[in-house]
Amino acid sequence: MAEQARIGVTGLAVMGRNLARNLARHGHPVALYNRTPARTRSLVEEFGSEGEFHPAESLKEFVDSLERPRRIIIMVKAGAPTDAVIDELVPLLEPGDMVVDGGNADYRDTRRREKALRQQGLHFVGSGISGGEEGALNGPSIMPGGSAESYESLGPILEDIAAKVDGVPCCTHVGPDGAGHFVKMVHNGIEYSDMQLIAEAYDLLRHAAGKRPGEIAEIFRTWNSGRLESYLVEITAEVLAHTDAETGKPFVDVVLDQAGQKGTGSWTVQNALEFGVPVSGIAEAVFARSLSGSAELRAASRGLPGPAETWLDSAASDRFADDVEQALYASKIVAYAQGFNLIQAGSKEFGWDIDAGAMATIWRGGCIIRASFLNRIKEAFDSEPGRPTLLTDAHFAEALGNAQAAWRRVVSTAAQLGVPAPGFSAALAYYDALRAERLPAALIQGQRDFFGAHTYKRVDTSGSFHTLWGGDRSEIPAD
Repeated sequence: MAEQARIGVTGLAVMGRNLARNLARHGHPVALYNRTPARTRSLVEEFGSEGEFHPAESLKEFVDSLERPRRIIIMVKAGAPTDAVIDELVPLLEPGDMVVDGGNADYRDTRRREKALRQQGLHFVGSGISGGEEGALNGPSIMPGGSAESYESLGPILEDIAAKVDGVPCCTHVGPDGAGHFVKMVHNGIEYSDMQLIAEAYDLLRHAAGKRPGEIAEIFRTWNSGRLESYLVEITAEVLAHTDAETGKPFVDVVLDQAGQKGTGSWTVQNALEFGVPVSGIAEAVFARSLSGSAELRAASRGLPGPAETWLDSAASDRFADDVEQALYASKIVAYAQGFNLIQAGSKEFGWDIDAGAMATIWRGGCIIRASFLNRIKEAFDSEPGRPTLLTDAHFAEALGNAQAAWRRVVSTAAQLGVPAPGFSAALAYYDALRAERLPAALIQGQRDFFGAHTYKRVDTSGSFHTLWGGDRSEIPAD
């Protein structure tokens, strides 16, 4: 055995445990520590044959077992538990050592921690890790922030254990301080939107087109062989094809229709509001989950009247699946475009200089939103790094143009038949708003000036103005 471990993992719940195993499988001697020693011993007993582990029963023993500069990955619950571990670790460390937070932390906490540790000569790396427990074990998408110096030492190890697509690691240095966790937050927001759009596609195929879950599973399998190929579409087919063993019913029919959430989707929307970046598709996905969990509100509202017509005829039903595929692809483009706009806004605000094309590259494998069309996104940003929106890329603009007739039919059909489709509707509204020559915001500015003297700008001259609405309605320049 090597005298010292190359990297350490503290916090050995499922994610930490699997990440430690991944490191060991790739030949990296791993120091292990968990507040409950039994969990450390269990990992070594079950998986000790997978590589070289250095179990420790105290934090000091754990730190002492690491080569310098020390590289320590924290895999504990975000928030106060992470701060508690950092507070215990720091007195045991030396200048140049690296502390990596691999949890879903708020990027503002990461910025605070990075600054505090930097002042003590330590490197703090906030790293998004996507792919769930399977990804942690077999190759996740990794989004590390922090200093360039820390990545020189840590990066080769993370790239080694990350997923690979065409031989390229799904890991890169995202940017300084909180950049990694910011990108991971947006990744999760896009994930919310992607899942909502897929769920709406299923709902429309079932409750507008009258297809059974097994039939819809086959439709999704077909879609997964084309431009919609992705992990989420793949697993959707598996879920819809599954039959509940106890009842013999489709699995999807025995699951309570209340979707959970852990907060990163809400963070994405909150930050988008702060930066003034419209992420309507992600917001609708977050609100849809909230509505699904509002059991009393939904129960009280079930008697409300709906449309008389609730089904498509058989001929229209068969054609409708093709329309839904078009609407799903178009709406998915919008969701990713909105997410990348937020990444660009965060990068500009904090001077992170995030490479949007590189983010698309590392999302191609390992993570939950991995999809073949991320290659197209990479190409779009490679050809124009400062691109204001993905929608202006020639490939995506053409795809949206080709899809729009079907997209509009899907949204109108959903409204006519009373099937809620907030994701599809919001995506189409965003697309139409962007391409509009003028928006009704001009009227809103007039209203604001009328009731609050908030002023407005004119299209034909510079400066701000106010109309004397309570007087002779003449216009005066605003100070």
